[in-house]
Amino acid sequence: MKAQIIQIGNSQGIRIPKLMLEEACISSEVELRLQPDGILIKSASQPRSGWEEAFRELAENDDNELIDTPPAGDFEKREWKW
Repeated sequence: MKAQIIQIGNSQGIRIPKLMLEEACISSEVELRLQPDGILIKSASQPRSGWEEAFRELAENDDNELIDTPPAGDFEKREWKW
């Protein structure tokens, strides 16, 4: 996708379509990185953001079961007494 560089006050910027921002999970703050072939724009969200709310919701619903149980190998059977 091509975009035009536009004047925004004393700075310059580009307009990014809302759908593209939503699909990239970018809301308000971004991280900019200079790459050899351009500028990379990444969401500045912190790792594990939203986990606290998700855990709270799981606890409220008394939902603490694993979705998928990993297969037990010889090590797990011997060391963890499966």
